[in-house]
Amino acid sequence: MVAVQSRLDRLVRPTFGRHLLFALGAAVVLLLLSSQIGAYDDYNLTAVAIFAVAAAGLNLLTGLNGQLSLGHGALMAIGAYTASLLLKDHHQFPVIVVLLAAVLSTGVIGIGFGYAAARLRGPYLAGATLTLAVAIPQVATRYKSIFGGESGLTVAPSSPPDWLGADFPPERWLAWIAFAAAIVTMVLLANLLRGAPGRAFKAVRDNEAAAALAGINVARTQVLAFVVSAACAGLAGALLAYWTGVTAPAGFTLALSLQLITAIVIGGLGSLAGAVWGSLVLVFVPLLTSGMASRLSLPSSVADNLPLAIYGCILVIAMLVAPHGIQGALRRILAYGRARWGNTPGGGQKGVVDWDDPAPDT
Repeated sequence: MVAVQSRLDRLVRPTFGRHLLFALGAAVVLLLLSSQIGAYDDYNLTAVAIFAVAAAGLNLLTGLNGQLSLGHGALMAIGAYTASLLLKDHHQFPVIVVLLAAVLSTGVIGIGFGYAAARLRGPYLAGATLTLAVAIPQVATRYKSIFGGESGLTVAPSSPPDWLGADFPPERWLAWIAFAAAIVTMVLLANLLRGAPGRAFKAVRDNEAAAALAGINVARTQVLAFVVSAACAGLAGALLAYWTGVTAPAGFTLALSLQLITAIVIGGLGSLAGAVWGSLVLVFVPLLTSGMASRLSLPSSVADNLPLAIYGCILVIAMLVAPHGIQGALRRILAYGRARWGNTPGGGQKGVVDWDDPAPDT
């Protein structure tokens, strides 16, 4: 028993250390980048961090556990409304408390829905989560006295602490909060996926019967995946409430859930790095298309649907050219480079790369 524990310690500690060092390096880079750009760029980078949190949770559920969810926009709405209700009468409530409350409330909802989802498969699960995506905004509309109806609830911005100075931009402060939330989320998920839960997620995804024969509780594993994914969506929703300044049903339509699905497919299913790549696409494609629409003087009916059309084109191209997403393509390029030039000092022995079964990337 002592020998087994020692081996586990040697496995976990170096992994956690690598993830922590990478997180600290990413934090330093993001802080330096944020200090060199303007409010508009801070605003966009905040959006990338927010959607990266939501996409990472969805990638865990869909890419690593095999449960297709079309309702993550609704889970983000639960987190956003939790934050908005807390800030409704207490405008300067501590940010960390608001974010933790959003994570907790959405995680509790995830437990209930996760147990129901564990009994469903394939299109039935997708249909159930689709119902969630449609129903949650209607609840907000129905109970106007609580949730503000179509107008929604106004969210006061988080003020920077006094030690940063009176002139510190609030957009940069929100960007720092979002960066910190995204980095902590990625580190926790990376360590979770490198441990026994991550192996159980993948085993259930690949073959439920074989996983059950191996002693894995399939239903419990699926519920855990749904709860973790829902908690990530709740955190992203609370951050989105701060980012937009208002929480309304129009911000959490089915389109948001579909955009998150598109992000993880384009970025790379089963990869936390893929969630980041997909979030970059999710945020910056509309910015590019809006500029394109204005330059081409397109009518409003065309300009409004142009981002959706380009999303579709990017998705089709990604499935044809890079079926494993951006992260999968980068991984294969690196693997090919190592096989081609990395084996011998003279440039090498040519290696054979399996292009259809990339190693899981977490």
